[in-house]
Amino acid sequence: MKVVILAGGLGSRLAEETEIKPKPMVEIGGRPILWHIMKHYAHNAFNEFFVALGYKGEQIKRYFLDYSNLSGSMTVNLASGTVESRSRECEDWIIHLMDTGTETHTGGRIKRLEPWLKDATFMATYGDGVSNINLEELLKFHRSHGRVATVTAVRPPARFGGLIFDGDLVSEFTEKPQIGEGWINGGFLVFEPGVFDYLEGDESSLEADAMERLAADNQLVAYRHEGFWQCMDTMRDMRLLQSLWHSNKAPWKVWE
Repeated sequence: MKVVILAGGLGSRLAEETEIKPKPMVEIGGRPILWHIMKHYAHNAFNEFFVALGYKGEQIKRYFLDYSNLSGSMTVNLASGTVESRSRECEDWIIHLMDTGTETHTGGRIKRLEPWLKDATFMATYGDGVSNINLEELLKFHRSHGRVATVTAVRPPARFGGLIFDGDLVSEFTEKPQIGEGWINGGFLVFEPGVFDYLEGDESSLEADAMERLAADNQLVAYRHEGFWQCMDTMRDMRLLQSLWHSNKAPWKVWE
């Protein structure tokens, strides 16, 4: 099954990092967050990727060219200029690095990939969020409902401490995940080719246009994920992910 990763945005809220690189290339534990996302999908045998490029997309292209060419050992003959790879150690991924425009919106990026995705169910997600979601269960859930689209609904931890009152007194101060509803779009989407009927051009927003219309047509279902999920919108988010990784407590590391 093919997986689309939206990797073309500006990442303006992470400007300290994204002035010089696209957000999906911001590193967690010495690897781009894009690599972490792809490792998760590949662990579930979803290893053909369409990376929708935009802002500074050439850096993502260069990374994967070097990642392949420089993996494992090699012999360089300086006199002839030949390079021979030896015991190459690299993932068995197929990666299509697709230029989808610097100003194109999220829905427009997927629309541009229609010629390669129009014949079968495909997955999609954003290039800045990690999770320990069971992708096989997500796909099973999607197929059991027979709708055009499935979105993974998550309840992220509150950014600020919560106050629980006893009259005017604070009885408890808590920094726990949101309670009650509080569900948001966490990415990790599954689409049928019919989604392309809801996308028009580069100005199409996947969220404001396609998903709202899908919901109105009763063609959007939500897979509720109660486990770990974290996006990387800010420096605070990035530091949190780095801390989890370096302390060997990264819940999204589902691979060995």
